[in-house]
Amino acid sequence: MLCKSYKIFYNIWMVSTLFFKSTTAEFLRALHMAFFNKKVSVFSLIFFVTLLMTGCDSRPGREREQSGNQELRELLETISVDSIESNIRTLADFHTRHTSSDTTSDTTGIGAARRWIYDRFKQYGTLSGSRLQVSYESYLETDNPRIEEPTRIVNIVGILPGTQLESKERMYVVSGHYDSRVSDVMDDSSYAPGANDDASGTAAVMELARVMSGREFDATIVFMAVAGEEQGLLGSTYHAEQARRQQLNIEAMITNDIIGNTIKSTDGSVHDNEIRVFAQGIPPGDSLSRHQRLLLQTGGENDTPSRQLGRFIHRVGREYMPGLKVNVIYRKDRYLRGGDHSPFLEHGYPAVRFSEPHEYYERQHQDVRKEEGTQYGDLPKFVDYSYVGKIARLNAAVLATLANAPARPREVGIDVSRLENSTTLVWKANSEPDLKGYEIVWRSTNQPFWEHTEFAGDTTRFTVPGVSKDNYLFGVRAIDQYGNRSPAVYPLPVR
Repeated sequence: MLCKSYKIFYNIWMVSTLFFKSTTAEFLRALHMAFFNKKVSVFSLIFFVTLLMTGCDSRPGREREQSGNQELRELLETISVDSIESNIRTLADFHTRHTSSDTTSDTTGIGAARRWIYDRFKQYGTLSGSRLQVSYESYLETDNPRIEEPTRIVNIVGILPGTQLESKERMYVVSGHYDSRVSDVMDDSSYAPGANDDASGTAAVMELARVMSGREFDATIVFMAVAGEEQGLLGSTYHAEQARRQQLNIEAMITNDIIGNTIKSTDGSVHDNEIRVFAQGIPPGDSLSRHQRLLLQTGGENDTPSRQLGRFIHRVGREYMPGLKVNVIYRKDRYLRGGDHSPFLEHGYPAVRFSEPHEYYERQHQDVRKEEGTQYGDLPKFVDYSYVGKIARLNAAVLATLANAPARPREVGIDVSRLENSTTLVWKANSEPDLKGYEIVWRSTNQPFWEHTEFAGDTTRFTVPGVSKDNYLFGVRAIDQYGNRSPAVYPLPVR
């Protein structure tokens, strides 16, 4: 009996050694060889296969793609390309949506456009059982070189309140701008369909509001169609200012601006399976905050909250949109251009911009005309509606995962009190009732995305043995019982 027990424990020890000291692939290869060489019993094999199947793999390993949430996959299937196309064409039919254009007509100008968007949001709210709270947000712009006379800037805002007590104050904002322009930024009457810039982004946000307002999420999601972008990001600046003044907890902001073209103008090639995500690092300026200085001092200049958001989007894209390449661009925006994420960045909120991979400049900010056989202008016929639908699905996957995941861990630190070849991280505990625990992630200093993951459990201190903080960049992220993960947080030195 003693001999039999010894053999059982020996077999368990042997398979354990294989399991915890190798990658999954290495473990399976070694287990296969050991079993057929009669070094591992059938009992041990069944025991550890059961262990793997029940999700008990808590050992450190490569950052792996997750299987995803079936309910979220079903949500993504409800996004309608036909609905998006209809909304883009309707927006283009208002003749112009210039910020200073007509506000009294029912058929032309920015006034008619915003009332139509508002009415659509209200319809979505009614269908959701009045859960989507729709309102106008406005102010009078009186001093702007791109506006000839005082003009009211009006945003349309739909708020979907979170349902978890501990998370509902946490907010995620998604926007598109509904104003348009032609070659002369002061021309408020010429035909300016703005189908791609930015009816595409606005229609994507409207579709998100339609399909997501009927669902419940732990945290709050804010859907916005903003005005005055072409005159200097006016509507988004006002919203960001008000949010900071009210000390709103905006954990992430995404703007969708120019997400409808898939043609590369220089050679006519089609690029419908990639998207750019612009994510800022350390912002320029003469004075840096203590947090920014510590990022620079520790080599974490690529680990700002916005770049962590970019990494998060990249991971969610691989999980839910495997055919779509998410190109995280390490800069705030394109040369000579700006977007509605910028005011949020300036007010201290993590924010990124979604934009098509190759812009077609003959179809942007152009008078609608034909010259020497070339059609200029931002016309509906140039929009790839299926592509806009694809980017809307990526938005939905990101927003739903963010809003259902725990908040980012707070006060994350890396222990530098002594010289050692292991790494100890500390953080404050989250408060969500469905919290499972925390994951430690790390990567080589010259790599853009996380390479390794280790589940730390429901604790606020964890040591990664034998992995030196001098050689890697670390992060801590929270995970709930359903597998939803927060963006990672870069640790600052603590003693």
